[in-house]
Amino acid sequence: MIAELPSYLESLGGGAYKGFIFVAFTFTAMLTRPISGKLSDTIGRKPVIFIGLFVSFICGLLYPVLNFMLGFLCLRLLNGLATGFAPTGTSTYIADIVPPARVGEAMGVLGLISNIGTAIAPYMGSEIAKLKDYGGLNLMFYTSSMLAVIAMLLILTLPESLPDRQKFTWSLLRLHKAELAERSAFPPSLIMFFSVYAFGVVLTTMPDFSLSLGFQNKGMFFMYYTLSSLGIRFVAGKLSDVYGRVVMLRVGLLVLAIALAYLAYAKTWVDVMIGGILYGISVGINSPTLFAWTIDLCPTETRGKAIATIFIALEAGILMGALLTNYMYANDLANITTVYLVAMLFALAAWAYLQFVVCRQAQK
Repeated sequence: MIAELPSYLESLGGGAYKGFIFVAFTFTAMLTRPISGKLSDTIGRKPVIFIGLFVSFICGLLYPVLNFMLGFLCLRLLNGLATGFAPTGTSTYIADIVPPARVGEAMGVLGLISNIGTAIAPYMGSEIAKLKDYGGLNLMFYTSSMLAVIAMLLILTLPESLPDRQKFTWSLLRLHKAELAERSAFPPSLIMFFSVYAFGVVLTTMPDFSLSLGFQNKGMFFMYYTLSSLGIRFVAGKLSDVYGRVVMLRVGLLVLAIALAYLAYAKTWVDVMIGGILYGISVGINSPTLFAWTIDLCPTETRGKAIATIFIALEAGILMGALLTNYMYANDLANITTVYLVAMLFALAAWAYLQFVVCRQAQK
């Protein structure tokens, strides 16, 4: 749905609120992460994944019904709950079942497989939306629900990976201060926050930017960047197991800064394509490495909370990117250069923290 949502909101009279498509979604996901992390460490990984998928299923059915601006934004809030649950459970499940020496490789494989869907989905969503005689956008929403059902059926076939599960009680939803975040995950989480700011920028501006430079499909940029990240994810994850997380992150963050600088001055669709490929390479390096580093640092019994913590940072970074971009972009393509240069500064801040804080602390 990503590529079509900005123009859909504009058709509902909310063109000035495009940034809130992702702000609302990300805000709820961020708020629910501590709960999903706690439940993952108590009632099990599978139930947490299933809850997220079920919410996705319901949202896909409701988008065609709540087809007014307030209803749409409320659904984006609800849809964020799905993202707050399913990826937390999935990443923790994977960390449970792989050898510690191959965690980076496993995170690379997880990213590789999930990004195949991310590569195909925006393009196919835009193509489905063009089928006006068969429902157009409504058909796109229903297709997303159908995919959630397939995923739920697949989850039911897997064994639970948490050995000592608790029964669910409502008291588990009450969070104490210490349950909000895992301190051991703070260094990778801070780098995640600064690096994914750029994704909030891309989500908010790229559909309009792509069309203005000659793309016929608003999902093409997402396909280029995701496909370029596919090949590097598996290799980067394995290399981080061999050479270390910090070494790979130094490279990935510099590539991210270069990609954003390139997009800031893009003048043709070829420029956007090249920038998208570089951006995908950086994401393919950074994402599995940061998740593997988080798993390295945390105790086994709080693995779900640690994964939730880095996801909170991910959502907070996207949220910041979307909010600031909504303000700076102001639905005016003349502001694109400024928007992407600010994102580049965030990437360089992440690199500086890694180089001058994390590395120095490791040497002491």
